[in-house]
Amino acid sequence: MATGTQITTYFEGRWHDGDLAVMRAADHGSWLGTTVFDGARYAHGVVPDLAAHCARVNRSAQALMITPTVAADDMVQIVREGLARYTPGTAVYIRPMYWALDGGDLGIVPRENSTGFAISLEAIPMAPAGASTTLTTTRFRRPVMEDNVVNAKAGCLYPNNARMLAEARSKGFGNALVADAMGNVAETASANVFMVRGGVVFTPIPNGTFLAGITRARHIKNLRADGIDVRETVLTFDDFRSADEVFLSGNMMKVTPVSAFDDVRYNSGPVTDRVRQMYWDWAASETL
Repeated sequence: MATGTQITTYFEGRWHDGDLAVMRAADHGSWLGTTVFDGARYAHGVVPDLAAHCARVNRSAQALMITPTVAADDMVQIVREGLARYTPGTAVYIRPMYWALDGGDLGIVPRENSTGFAISLEAIPMAPAGASTTLTTTRFRRPVMEDNVVNAKAGCLYPNNARMLAEARSKGFGNALVADAMGNVAETASANVFMVRGGVVFTPIPNGTFLAGITRARHIKNLRADGIDVRETVLTFDDFRSADEVFLSGNMMKVTPVSAFDDVRYNSGPVTDRVRQMYWDWAASETL
């Protein structure tokens, strides 16, 4: 079942109306989960960091030993052709995807140069003004490089994220604040995380257990350009309990304020609001 509406699919060299079937039962990706994707956004007439997202899906493919077949610049142009099919003002989620078609050694290792590729566009609205979420803890943790492909945006990682999110929802919260293997905060079940204390912005230092996102990097750059102190460091759950503000950073909604972590309450504060404003100001400037 699709997440959005007004779906269009790029497959085998052209755009198709609707949610096209693109994988076969015996494809390596169907059988053994060798799938990667990335996500970009079209909203407010702009497509922020589209080239970076297209480049990252190629790196993700390589991390799973899938041969990427579309140059990032070509992918950007294909996406822009697809977006022209939507009416102005429609917010669109952009998802380029690769999967392995055939297996080589023992059928397990993906065969080189045997790759499926598609792009799915879906109309998904941006979050309404004032929308926020709540966080709780989860017993599940982020994996490490030694036991999973944490250097890729890979479909096989998401069942772990799903059980984190399901546990949080069962407790009455919107998302889970997730630990790394050492028990320190890594991210949430669906997005990177920031906290603010005393006017300083903190975010977990990338340690090989989670993807330090493209939108996350953009927020850090914008904040520092605005003269705000941003520190990537080791953070504990108690650090978040003592924060003034907490917000999530992800491609889907860009900035999501957090109103509570378990029984700790936060206000949507000035730094969170500033981050959102700077992001869309920067995105608009990129079209000039």
